[in-house]
Amino acid sequence: MSETDSFIDEVTDAVRQDKLFAAFRKWGWIGGLIILAIVGGTAWNAYQKEQANAKARGFGDQVMAAMNGQDTDPALAAIAPDGAGRAAVLKILQGDQAVSAGKTKEALAFYDAAAAEPGLPVSITQLAQLKSVIVAGPDMDPAKRDATLAFLATPGAPYRLLAIEQQAAVKLASGDKDGAIALAKQILEDAGLTPGLQQRATELIVALGGEVPPVPGAAQAAPQE
Repeated sequence: MSETDSFIDEVTDAVRQDKLFAAFRKWGWIGGLIILAIVGGTAWNAYQKEQANAKARGFGDQVMAAMNGQDTDPALAAIAPDGAGRAAVLKILQGDQAVSAGKTKEALAFYDAAAAEPGLPVSITQLAQLKSVIVAGPDMDPAKRDATLAFLATPGAPYRLLAIEQQAAVKLASGDKDGAIALAKQILEDAGLTPGLQQRATELIVALGGEVPPVPGAAQAAPQE
């Protein structure tokens, strides 16, 4: 490369740098605003999360204090929950307290109110519905009970196996032993089986004279020699 070409390249680079610096001087404040916006947004999100966590901890502390105190019912009633989710959880706890006190109608009112809260996670709504069916027992309208249990027992529902267990109890109460055994076997064959459910379903099948199927994934006993 000749000295002339080298000189031209240096001049070109210098011009580019001057233009770049000029652009920074003219528009650099925009970049600063963007950085401030990013930093500010991050800080605001962190603040909101901390506030939400603080509210959750406060609600939990209030509930625990009420449950561990001597006057649980008025203590729970005095809590002012923030949001539909916490309101529903509080109503479920109040329903549980009413059940312990033998106040079935009052418990059902709490469970129904919890299930009716708008915008709840499915797990909370269906928990309230399931508790309502269990507590009402034979006093619930059979058509409503069967429809609720069928809905709660759909694949993917959070309390599917517990709902099927209640369906088996309904079958047994009506004298349909074969139907109760079939539902208990369905529970044992489900991938979401828990030890407690396994024990109860097995005991039901044995008590009704049915044959307990092998449980998928369960360890088989070694053959006796």
